[in-house]
Amino acid sequence: MLKKTVLLLIITASICRTNAQDNSLLNMLSDSMSANKTKSFVTGTFKATHVINMQTVEGIAAGALSFVIQHRFGQLNSGAYNLFGLDNATLRLGLDYGITNRFTVGIGRSSYQKTFDSYAKYKLFRQTDGTNQTPISATILGIINYYTLNYPDKPYLNSTYRTSYIGQVLIARKFSPSLSIQIAPTYLHYNLVPTIKDKNDVFSFGFGGRMKLSKRMSLNAEYNYLLPNQVVSTTVYNSFSVGWDIETGGHVFQLVMTNSQGMAESQYIGGTTDSWGNGGIYFGFNISRNFNISNHAKNKTATW
Repeated sequence: MLKKTVLLLIITASICRTNAQDNSLLNMLSDSMSANKTKSFVTGTFKATHVINMQTVEGIAAGALSFVIQHRFGQLNSGAYNLFGLDNATLRLGLDYGITNRFTVGIGRSSYQKTFDSYAKYKLFRQTDGTNQTPISATILGIINYYTLNYPDKPYLNSTYRTSYIGQVLIARKFSPSLSIQIAPTYLHYNLVPTIKDKNDVFSFGFGGRMKLSKRMSLNAEYNYLLPNQVVSTTVYNSFSVGWDIETGGHVFQLVMTNSQGMAESQYIGGTTDSWGNGGIYFGFNISRNFNISNHAKNKTATW
């Protein structure tokens, strides 16, 4: 009986020791897998280069071209005679090209004030998952706006006076597959302002977001807060816009409601003269279509 008891104790101790060794090996293997987990870039923070009017952290893949159409009808409060704004229209056409996967340039032309714009933006870093995570994406953006509308009573308006410059830092985070948020500290310089009381240098903060509703649909919104006491000779309002995105293969179609008629930064940031409260709302749409024009871009998505 004693021999059987001793033998049972030896077998039990051996099993416990083996289990402890197995658990230790499993823990070591788990730690090793965690340590070797490669970081991956977060993609699709936004599905296009614009939230609505405001640009996003996204750019164009190297060797790819994006054709952008931004269309705004007239004010909803213009009455039935103008079919609540549908008789009137403002249009911007733009071309964006990816020099590299991190560097994008673009040009555009708006019918509002017959404005030309050009920009360059560079992605500083991207949000990542895995070890040593980067929690946000950040892009720097530089823009030039130049309007060519004729003013016969103002012959002194040469090219210098018609030009404005914009600098932005775009900072975004994709919090989940359904929610992305962006902020945009903005500096805007007007070479010419209406009065000496108006500031040539204007500062604002932009806020934008995207909420995914389904695989191919999302709700976008943006708000541009203009710091007070900068534009004083004209009553201006903060630009607020909402949009409904529909992704259909190679292009993104967006229905838009906004209180800003202009689509250039110098217009909607510092020159929005309509408000949602008095019915100064413009209905419209944005369309972006991507084209791969080089072999380098064939296997890349249109946005980073």
